[in-house]
Amino acid sequence: ILDSEELQRQIVRDELLEVKEKYGDERRSEISLEDGDISIEDLIKDEDVVITISHLGYIKRTPTSEYRAQGRGGRGSQGSRTRNEDFVEHLFTATNHNYLLLFTEQGRCHWLRIFEIPEAAKNSAGRVIQNILSIPKDDKVRAYIIIKDLNDEEFLNNHYIMFCTKKGMVKKTAVEAYSRPRNGGINAITINEGDQLLEARLTNGNSQVFLGTRSGNAIRFEESKVRPMGRTAAGVRGVSLQDEDDAVVGMVCIDPSDQDYTLLVISEKGMGKRSDYNEYRLTNRGGKGVRTMAITNKTGALVAIKAVKDDDDLMITSKSGVVIRMHVDDLRVMGRATQGVRLIRLDKNDQIADVTVVARQDDTDEEE
Repeated sequence: ILDSEELQRQIVRDELLEVKEKYGDERRSEISLEDGDISIEDLIKDEDVVITISHLGYIKRTPTSEYRAQGRGGRGSQGSRTRNEDFVEHLFTATNHNYLLLFTEQGRCHWLRIFEIPEAAKNSAGRVIQNILSIPKDDKVRAYIIIKDLNDEEFLNNHYIMFCTKKGMVKKTAVEAYSRPRNGGINAITINEGDQLLEARLTNGNSQVFLGTRSGNAIRFEESKVRPMGRTAAGVRGVSLQDEDDAVVGMVCIDPSDQDYTLLVISEKGMGKRSDYNEYRLTNRGGKGVRTMAITNKTGALVAIKAVKDDDDLMITSKSGVVIRMHVDDLRVMGRATQGVRLIRLDKNDQIADVTVVARQDDTDEEE
């Protein structure tokens, strides 16, 4: 047997046939062909991540595990590495299956699943949003809203997106109108010629709305004064501007039950202050509002209006690229119609370009 390979094979064959006759039975499992419906979402764990969006439009997704907890007195760690003139403007947590709605100056709405945002280390710059969404070069993303589930009908029909434009138009539309993502985006609001979208805020329908203008006025009205409209509507008049050079500089939506907020206003020449928002009387939409800063040659026009809390920080950027970071609670609360105090010293021909509210960073924090 050992000398014959053919005989060895025959013996193995005979033994296998014997086992088959003794123990063999019909197949118990069934093999069939069926159409499968597996999406990318099914293959990605719905874990917590940190999303950062920079002032110049760079976006990235980072696992929360990279932001390790530290005890009091720690040295901190290095965050997003951006270009010299850039800084982190938005930082928030989400889960991979959430949706990010992005609204552009020309009134378009685009969608991104959080897991579609490029993953990157926390100290990297990320990728430009324009390239991810193929947004035209003459358009720019102005606002971001995160939605947990676009299939939650109760949430979609009881929450709204409040829009405002530079020319003072406002519009409120149920989130449901933006719950069906399409490649290339959709029209979120009709923008009239010479106007552009400025802000978009998620509300529950019960907020109070503040609009600030370059001329130094601000108006406060109930969100309920703006009836819900369709997606393609242009909206209604939120505030009346003084002249052709006047424009809205910002919109704030505040829950009136939250007393922790104060209203911050800053002028183009670096003057600023905080005021109790209850100093602004409630009125109907469409008026000119009341004085929020005494505008003079010393202050220049108003450039920003923000809702802030004591534990926030401010990032103030000038047109020449100078950036200063300061704690909100370093600014004392002042009367509504006052001029404010100097927040930043600018060169003769320089002006404030942008003001952003960011998370608090302690003075003792250092980079690793």
